Amino acid sequence: MRLASTVAAFGSICAIAAGASTQGLYNLIERRLPGHSPDFSFVLNETLHLNETTRQNDYFTIGTSSNGSITVTGNSVSALATGLRRYFVDVAHVDLYWFIGSQLDQSAPVLPRPNSTITGGSIVPWRYFFNTVTFSYTTPFWSWSDWELELDWLALHGVNLPLAWVGFEKILLDAFQEVNLTTSQILPFFSGPAFQAWNRFGNTQGSWGGELPVQWIDQQFELQHRILGRMLELGMTPILPAFTGFVPRALVDVYPNATVVNGSQWEDFPVEYTNTTFLEPSDPLFSKIQNIVVTKQLDSYGNITQFYTLDQYNENDPFSGDLNYLRDITHGTWQSLKSANPGAVWVMQGWLFTSNADFWTNERIEAYLSGVEDDQDMLILDLFSESQPQWQRTDSYYGKPWIWNQLHDYGGNQGLYGQIDNVTINSIEALASSSSLVGFGLTPEGQEGNEIMYSLLLDQAWESSPIDTAAYFETWVCTRYSARNNTVPQPLYTAWELLRTSAYNNTNLTSNAVSKAIFELAPNITRLTGRTGHHPTTIDYDPTAVVAAWENMYAAASLDPALWYNPPYAHDLVDITRQVYANAFAASYTELITAWNTSHTNTTTFTTHASHLKLLLRSLDLLLASLPQFNLAPWLASARALAPSNSSANASAIADYYEYTARNQVTMWGPDGEINDYASKSWGGLVGDYYLPRWLVFLDYLEGVTPEEYDDGEVRRMIKGVEEGFQVAGSGLGVRESSGDVRSVVESAVVPAMERLGLLG
Repeated sequence: MRLASTVAAFGSICAIAAGASTQGLYNLIERRLPGHSPDFSFVLNETLHLNETTRQNDYFTIGTSSNGSITVTGNSVSALATGLRRYFVDVAHVDLYWFIGSQLDQSAPVLPRPNSTITGGSIVPWRYFFNTVTFSYTTPFWSWSDWELELDWLALHGVNLPLAWVGFEKILLDAFQEVNLTTSQILPFFSGPAFQAWNRFGNTQGSWGGELPVQWIDQQFELQHRILGRMLELGMTPILPAFTGFVPRALVDVYPNATVVNGSQWEDFPVEYTNTTFLEPSDPLFSKIQNIVVTKQLDSYGNITQFYTLDQYNENDPFSGDLNYLRDITHGTWQSLKSANPGAVWVMQGWLFTSNADFWTNERIEAYLSGVEDDQDMLILDLFSESQPQWQRTDSYYGKPWIWNQLHDYGGNQGLYGQIDNVTINSIEALASSSSLVGFGLTPEGQEGNEIMYSLLLDQAWESSPIDTAAYFETWVCTRYSARNNTVPQPLYTAWELLRTSAYNNTNLTSNAVSKAIFELAPNITRLTGRTGHHPTTIDYDPTAVVAAWENMYAAASLDPALWYNPPYAHDLVDITRQVYANAFAASYTELITAWNTSHTNTTTFTTHASHLKLLLRSLDLLLASLPQFNLAPWLASARALAPSNSSANASAIADYYEYTARNQVTMWGPDGEINDYASKSWGGLVGDYYLPRWLVFLDYLEGVTPEEYDDGEVRRMIKGVEEGFQVAGSGLGVRESSGDVRSVVESAVVPAMERLGLLG
C-alpha cells in the first residue's frame, strides 16, 4: 500500500506541468521528419490504465487506424513520446542518437504501418535525467540546436523528470540584489561558465581567469526559457533549483549578525576559491531569500513544477555532526521551501552519502532526513545505484521516495564501459524490494559516449523483467546501421556481441565507472596503471575482445562500402579504435617502464616502446580530429560563440575568458591544476597538442636518466610547463579541422599503425 500511496502522491504533480496538448509531438516529427506529421495521430487518454494499483504508471498503444494513420494512444504526453520512439525503432527501424543526431529521416519515404497493436507500460512513474555537474561537463556552451536534440532524445526515451539548471545565476543575482547586495558584491561569487556546477554545490566560489560577465547571466536566462518551454511541450516536469544557503562573502558586510559558517576546503583549492559561506537555515534571512528565489522563478516561468533541486553538502561535510544540528538544517530548509511554495518537493542527490561515507553514518543520515517530516516532500536520487547503492544500507532512505540511477561516467571521460547485468537485473530487484522506489534515472557526470548503456536503463523502465541484453544489442545494431534496407553485415552483430560480453559486462566493481586512458594522465613512472574506483585505469576484460570487435567493424565496410558514409558506423569505428589504442598504450607503457628499470640490458626494448607510444598518439590524433564529436575544436568554438558578437575589445576579452574556462576544465581543472586531468577527453587536438607533448617531455627525460637519477619533481615541473602553455586562449593549440573522412584516415594511418604495433590478427 505504501508504494501505491507514494506513486499516487507523486503522480498527481504531472498535471501541473504536462498539460493536455499533443502538439509538441507533432512539432517533434516535423523537426526530425518534415512533412510526415499528418501520418500520425496522437490520442491522449489520461484515464488509461491496466489496473488500479499501478494506475500512476504510463501506458501506450500503437496501431493503424481505420483512416490509415499511425495512431499512438497513451495516458500522458511522455507515454505518447515513448510510444512514438517504439514505433520508429520497432517498425520503421530508425532512431535518434547523441552526437550523430537524428536518423529518423532514414526511414522509408512511405512510413510503414504497424501490422498489429503494440503496447507498452512503464514500471515506474518517473524517469529522471541529468546530474548537476552534467551542466558543466557537457552542456555549458550548448546552443539552442544542441538543446533541441537533447530534449527530443529525452522525450523519445521516456524521460519525464529532467533537471533544469540553466540560467539560475540570473535568479540568484536578482535575489541577492533584492536583499541589498550590489552587483559588484555578487559577481565575484559566481564561478566561470565551465565550473558553475560546483559554485551551485557550494564547492567553489569565484572564477579564475576572469569574472563572469552579466552578458553570460542574461543570455543563459533567456536560453532557460526556451529549454523549459520545450520540456513542458514534450510532457516533462522540470526540476528547478532552490536556494541552498551558499552566499557571497559580502553578505556579512550587509548583515553582520547573519548566522553563517564557512564550508570546508574543497579539493585543495586555495581559500580564495573555496570555503564558501553558508547561511544557516535557522536565520530568518535564509527563508527570505528562499522565498525570493522561488517566487522569481514562478514569475519568470509560471507554475510549471513542484520539484526543486537542493544540495547543501556535496563533498563538503556539515559544520557539525550533532544529530539535532543535522535535523535542524533539513527542517529549516524544508520549511523555507514549503513557505515559498506549499506544494514543493525537495530533490536531493544522495551522492554525499557515498562520497563522504566516513561522516555520514546511518545514524546521521536518518537524523538529517528526518528533518523533512512529510516523506512525500522529499525525493532522493540514489546517484550511483549500479555500483555503490545507498538505498540498501539506509532502509530505502527511511521511507523517503527515491530513484534508482546509473551514474556510469565521471568527468565526461571516454571509454567503452558498462554493467549490463547491474543495470537490468539490480534495478528490477530494487523495485521488488523497496516500496518507496518511484523511478529509474540517469545521472552521468558527463554525457560523452556509451549511449547504449543509457538507452538500456531507460528502456528497462518499461519492462517488468530484466531485459535480454543479447537480444537488445542485436536490435541496437539492426536499427543503428540498417537505414532503409533493414540489412546489416553479420560482422557488425559479431562486433557488438564481443563488446557486450567484454567492455559492457564489468562485474569487478573495484573499478566501477568508465575507464580512463592513461595517455590522458600526466606521465609518471608510477601511479598510472592499476587505478581502481571512480577513475580506474584497469582493463577488466580481455583487450583482445575489443581488437576482435574492431576487426569485425572494419570488415563490415568491406562487405558494404556504403557504411563509410553511415554516420553511426563512422562514429562507432572511431570510438572502438580509440579504445583499442587506449588499451595498447597501457600495455606498451608497462613494457617500457619494465625495460627502463633494467635499462642496462633493455635499451632497444625501451626505444621500441617509446616509438610505439608516440605512434599511437600521433595516429590517434588524426583519427579523432576527423569527426567533430571527437574533436576539441567544437568545444572551444562553442565557448567563444557565446561572447558578444561585436568586434569590440571587450567582446574579444570575453571570448578569450570563455575559451580559457573551456580549456582549463578538460586539462588542469583549476587555477593551479587542483584536479588535473579529471575531465580529460580523448579528443583530436587535445591528444596531439597536449597529451603528446607531455609524453614527449617525459620520454625524452626518461631516456637520459637511470632509475636512481629519476627526479619526480623535475619531471612534474617540465610537464606543468606544457600544461600551462595550453591554457592560453586564442593560441590555436589543439585546434583541428574535422574532415569527416574517417575512411581515409583509417586506411592511411590507423591500419598501418595497428599492423606495425602487431595489434591485428
